Amino acid sequence: MNELLKKIYVTQPFLPPLEEFLPYLEQIWDNKILTNGGPFHVQFEQALCEYLGVEHVALFTSGTIALVTALQALRITGEVITTPYSFVATSHSLLWNGIRPVFVDIDADTLNLDPTKIEAAITPQTTAIMPVHCYGRPCDMEAIEKIADNYNLKVIYDAAHAFGVRDENGSVLRYGDLSILSFHATKVFNTFEGGAIICPDVKMKTHIEHLKNFGYVNEVTVIAPGINGKMSEFNAALGLLQLKYIDQVLGERRRIDGVYREQLHGIPGIRFPSMPVVSAANYAYFPILVGPEYPLSRDALNELLREHNIYARRYFYPLISGFPMYRGLPSAKRENLPVATEMAQQVLCLPIFPGLNEYEQKRITGLINLLAHNRKSEAIL
Repeated sequence: MNELLKKIYVTQPFLPPLEEFLPYLEQIWDNKILTNGGPFHVQFEQALCEYLGVEHVALFTSGTIALVTALQALRITGEVITTPYSFVATSHSLLWNGIRPVFVDIDADTLNLDPTKIEAAITPQTTAIMPVHCYGRPCDMEAIEKIADNYNLKVIYDAAHAFGVRDENGSVLRYGDLSILSFHATKVFNTFEGGAIICPDVKMKTHIEHLKNFGYVNEVTVIAPGINGKMSEFNAALGLLQLKYIDQVLGERRRIDGVYREQLHGIPGIRFPSMPVVSAANYAYFPILVGPEYPLSRDALNELLREHNIYARRYFYPLISGFPMYRGLPSAKRENLPVATEMAQQVLCLPIFPGLNEYEQKRITGLINLLAHNRKSEAIL
């Protein structure tokens, strides 16, 4: 197929060779254990702990169920301060627990929750803060946790994008009371569907293991109103296989990130959000901000890219706070969220995935660059 006719998507899952997965399937069939904490489940948990540099991991069927369960595990009630600039699962997990989201604006440079806006949103009903490591870029954890300590609040990090991200002291997943990962097919590391809670100690992990399995302790004892959040052996086996390739995947993403930065640098109206200082990034997404200096609006640029079979994504747009189940909240008013509103109107995540070759990537950057110097779109069509 002609390269120009290929559709270039914002994200594509990395899939190991099928022949490497077949022995895992054969073992599952031979063991006749499909779920409920089978051998691959146990191996995968141990492998993740070793790779991520954490002590305790509880695997889940999805990151969303992990979020819902984490809130249950910490007995969070009342109000939780969070960001409107995220995927809806962040705030949906609060509603599913009968918790009121309180939206706080984001930082214009990092697009993460702005710590300077948190204290003003705290009320007597506030019990926790749920920040998001947006695009896998760590939020200001030191500032957030200082506020949480001062007001005796729990901190649950939605770290869905932050697999493998480290600061100078190790994994960013070690911060807060709990951190949640997603292994959805669109993530840097995936098990098709899946997720995990990073637990600080054995006691919390044991509690979470009960909650994700209907509250069962043994065949005749149920101690909590749990849910079915268990990861299957199939997904755990895929995770074990994916781990063999993760460093290769991250290296490829790093290369693509570098090419984008080099080729898009200096284009009027195109800005990159700030990257916090980390010792290991995962390059989960490549967002650009399309400002008024660019000849086209963000939406017009997105449409032109699509006409050329390049599928970028306006991620995150619209804001969570604009959806019907949230827009009636006082904290959801646009005037309370000026930065998030502006960034949601400008953001465009460009394709980044292993297998995006240099030719295809230069076609993307070349088109954006050409458009910057042609105010009439007809000039490039």
